[in-house]
Amino acid sequence: MNMSRIIFTLSWLVFATSMLNCARANSQEVQFNRDVRPILSQTCFVCHGADADKREAELRLDAKEGIRKVFEPGKLKQSEAWQRITSADPDEQMPPIDSRLKLKPADKETLRRWIEQGAKWEGHWAFIVPQRPKVPKTRTADRIKNSIDAFILARLQDERIEPVGPADRATLIRRLSLDIVGLPPTVAQVDQFAGDKSADAYENIVDGLLASPSFGERLAVYWLDLVRYADSVGYQKDSHRDVWMYRDWVITAFNDNKPYNEFVTEQLAGDLMLGGSKFDQYRRQIASGFNRMNQTTSEGGAQEKEYLAKYSADRVRNTAPILLGTTMGCAECHDHKYDPLTTQDFYRFAAFFADIQERGVGYPTHTPMPTLPQIDRWEELESKRVSLNKALGQIEPSDGTDAKALQAELTAIDEELAELTDKKKWKKTIITNAGKPRPIRVLPRGNWLDESGPLVEPAIPVFMGKVDVADGRATRLELAAWITDSDNPLTARVFVNRLWRIYFGEGISRTLDDLGSQGAWPSHPELLDWLAVEFMESGWDIKHMVKLMVMSDTYRRSSVCSDDLRNRDPENQLLARQSTFRLPAELVRDNALSISGLLSPKMYGRSVRPYQPANYWYRLYKDGTYRQDHGEDLYRRGVYTYWRRSFWHPSLRAFDAPAREECLAQRPRSNTPLQSLVLLNDPTYVEAARVLATRMIEGGGATPEERIRWAFRRAVAREPDAEEVSEIESFYQRQAKRYSDDNESAKLLLSVGEFPLDENTPANELATWTSVARVILNLHETITRP
Repeated sequence: MNMSRIIFTLSWLVFATSMLNCARANSQEVQFNRDVRPILSQTCFVCHGADADKREAELRLDAKEGIRKVFEPGKLKQSEAWQRITSADPDEQMPPIDSRLKLKPADKETLRRWIEQGAKWEGHWAFIVPQRPKVPKTRTADRIKNSIDAFILARLQDERIEPVGPADRATLIRRLSLDIVGLPPTVAQVDQFAGDKSADAYENIVDGLLASPSFGERLAVYWLDLVRYADSVGYQKDSHRDVWMYRDWVITAFNDNKPYNEFVTEQLAGDLMLGGSKFDQYRRQIASGFNRMNQTTSEGGAQEKEYLAKYSADRVRNTAPILLGTTMGCAECHDHKYDPLTTQDFYRFAAFFADIQERGVGYPTHTPMPTLPQIDRWEELESKRVSLNKALGQIEPSDGTDAKALQAELTAIDEELAELTDKKKWKKTIITNAGKPRPIRVLPRGNWLDESGPLVEPAIPVFMGKVDVADGRATRLELAAWITDSDNPLTARVFVNRLWRIYFGEGISRTLDDLGSQGAWPSHPELLDWLAVEFMESGWDIKHMVKLMVMSDTYRRSSVCSDDLRNRDPENQLLARQSTFRLPAELVRDNALSISGLLSPKMYGRSVRPYQPANYWYRLYKDGTYRQDHGEDLYRRGVYTYWRRSFWHPSLRAFDAPAREECLAQRPRSNTPLQSLVLLNDPTYVEAARVLATRMIEGGGATPEERIRWAFRRAVAREPDAEEVSEIESFYQRQAKRYSDDNESAKLLLSVGEFPLDENTPANELATWTSVARVILNLHETITRP
């Protein structure tokens, strides 16, 4: 075939493909929620939305009645909105020129097709109670492990995309381990899984990880971002406060697989739940610390009334996105511009929290409480004492020896109980104490000085109905009951969407804190609804949902794909492959400590203070001295690291950990040179490299290649290829020469960190291998979830 015919043929194919795509796009039904609402929300709702004060022409385009006024179904020329959109007259044109909002040609084309197809209206998808959709049938039944796969494969078939195959077993176990417990697997675990060919090998790994106490620590990292947990008050002096018992409660709740509806209720209203044992009441009081995660002040001259208003608004602004994935904060000063939330809704919601007893200005009140391990032990001892007393009562008078032994055991229990229940020895924490509710008024424009607004009672947003209350004033208990009701359209969707991000890289709807009109349309809306219903019908079982997700074929796919697939779906919204992403900040650190063997398994207790640059807190004129911990507390997991809002740990900050001043549902994932510098120079990582180097020398083998391969497998769960070994071995040779000529530099490197130095290895040799270990800990793959 000559060149001209080749060019003609290729041109014809390009033209034909283009025409086919256009025909497919034009034949596709335009959906209001998916295609039209985002356009209207972006360009029209500012003037024609829910905010009555800013609404023009008494026209609401976020409501069906308004849509019907200006969009004639099937009649393009008769639609006033279309006439204004296409008008060349600056006085008629919509959006107005001075609004600086513009409709793109593609947006106009979507609106045109929508009108011609009948201008069908839909209520916003996130505010409709989810119903379990029918699981689609697909042609590739062999790729379906559970219903998740059916939804994903059905969409891929529609897009004519073939999913990639499964990841190799080393990648799978490393992915599972990092996702579920936040730690890398051991080499022994990798080898065992690789050699286990049984049908239930994968499920056994999943079950083992879900049963690990590290599961709660991993999920707690995410939850603490949402609730803005910190060990300092935030405002002004940013003084220390003790709330670590709440953090420990969260970890325990996840490990115990507490149903999510109970998990939410105990945090919102644990102090109001009077049933159950005294032990349960103590646990729920600790859980109620959720309501006290806000920032507070003790600044001289601060106004009590002003700050009580701030705290009230803070709870609405944060509780709504934490539990409902809704941005109610916009309604503090005016009706929401994009969603049907009014200013009255904002202050009625705030009234639920008006019973919380707190000072507007002053150091927050701390209450003596037994820690969770103490409560568990107390409960165990009391149960044991009941059993012993029963046994003692059944002993015959002649059995004096047995009676004496039982009595001695009872005496020991009583002595331990006396120690446990001595309130003077209890640690203190911040809990919620309920009292007489403060009056809550609508504050015009949020102005705490303006008392002209009406008094309001507790209520949920009007468009979502009413809370059930037998009589009197609704409390946080009624609020919790409404939030966790199966008819609430948001709660289950929000939580499963966030779980999906943990295990697949992004949410099904990528806007995790705002499922309203400004939120992203879900890539798989039917799947999101199916998961939400499954979550509720499972009894709000968190571990069930995690297992369901990671058992899917979709989760098990390789993240390696062709250039064609990456170009067709660069953001992996269709999930034909798995996603790779850098580990969260705390897990980057945990990973290095675990690989080196330094990581402490110790759980719970006060927040710890690992290495930190000198004088980092120097601007804090109170509590500005950083008292670093020593020994085992230096090597505990990142979830236990002291969190100061104004100066949170710089190593974690470099990897995008937030200040936790506000609810954060989605940390950014940046890639900066500073991160490499942290991995190379932060004392935590230098020390981890030194300890890893010691173990490479002691147990990694006799030759440089053997040691490199040994450390590489510990870090990334796979064997390095020949090129990788060669590169690292060349680096080893250069470092060996460097330190053989510079013993002082070797000693300086090895002086970093408090873990005892290996005195049996020459300084220049250990420094050389420390440098090699630093490289391995700094690999992109080491800090990346595969």
